[in-house]
Amino acid sequence: MALSRLVARPLLSSIFVVGGLDALRHPGSKVKAAEPVTGPVIERFGLQTDPEVLVRINGAVQVGAGLLLASGRFHRLAALALIGSIIPTTYAGHRFWEETDDVPRAQQTVHFLKNAGLLGGLILAVVDTEGRPSLGWRTRRRAHRLGDALPVGQAGGLLAQVHRHRPAA
Repeated sequence: MALSRLVARPLLSSIFVVGGLDALRHPGSKVKAAEPVTGPVIERFGLQTDPEVLVRINGAVQVGAGLLLASGRFHRLAALALIGSIIPTTYAGHRFWEETDDVPRAQQTVHFLKNAGLLGGLILAVVDTEGRPSLGWRTRRRAHRLGDALPVGQAGGLLAQVHRHRPAA
């Protein structure tokens, strides 16, 4: 693994692990802020649960995916899970557009933009193939090779090749 990945992944994941642990230990302090997200989720999916449970689930996702990302195991899947966590967390917790006072508005704007930067880092982690060709590239390459091997649609295609290679009677 490249030194940049060895350093960057734990740095990126550290805030999720610490924040997730705090949500698991002290969910009550986050429940009120999470209401703009937990309320509609509970209603939409008909969940019979307390918003505190959803805050704890989000915290568990952050800890688990953060540790996976930091260790480099399933890093793309872990980063995707963290994206699924940071978007509602940011929307619920840093609603700067609702603040009327300048100081709290500025603080929430900074936190919102910090999370947007983290989201950018997570997007890069999702698409990081560690120098190996991507799945899309490999699929296109195999399709191209298959197209070269099977001349489908060319003057009779496969049937013409079969007749050419038949022994004369």
